[in-house]
Amino acid sequence: MHHLTKGMRLVVASHNSGKVREFGEMLQPFGLDVVSASELALPEPEETETTFIGNARLKAAAAAAASGLPALSDDSGLEIEILGGAPGIYSARWAGDDKNFQRAMQRVHDEVAAKGGWTNSAPVANFTCALCMAWPDGTCEVFEGKVFGKLVWPPSGDNGFGYDPIFLPDGGPDGSMETFGEMEPGAKHAISHRAKAFDLFRARVMADRS
Repeated sequence: MHHLTKGMRLVVASHNSGKVREFGEMLQPFGLDVVSASELALPEPEETETTFIGNARLKAAAAAAASGLPALSDDSGLEIEILGGAPGIYSARWAGDDKNFQRAMQRVHDEVAAKGGWTNSAPVANFTCALCMAWPDGTCEVFEGKVFGKLVWPPSGDNGFGYDPIFLPDGGPDGSMETFGEMEPGAKHAISHRAKAFDLFRARVMADRS
């Protein structure tokens, strides 16, 4: 069984600055030497799998093999009930090569509107996050978390990243009615899909789990 210990170098296998920032905030208490895939100029593998877990494993394994270091990756996305789970694993691709999530959110709005999804109750949606911890010897472990909620329009809030400004989680902290884009980082980290997956990762992989 592999464990991470204080002072070890860990690659966050992502070129997404928002994800790297969130991982840095979550990992900060553990004293790890965290570096991103982009800082190491690691290639960004094509996401060819059909599930969040499959893509997370692909990215972590590629980063661990290329760097010779343990690597943590995630694959996450927004799943909208009325769209049959779309955009799902294609959430980032809806933003295009230039990562324009304003355009991606507008596409969500338009596709939901085309199905009449804004006319009655708010569209039901969830975020899913699959984490994969990969080691240079090829060992991989995966962890998955979900958070459920509804979509709002127009987008609200400048915090977070991606689709956060249109996602209103069920049962926010202290009963608040804030989108992920409006929440302060600490409040989001307490309930997010990434935080739930991270809790499973921490309990399994961190040597000091106190």
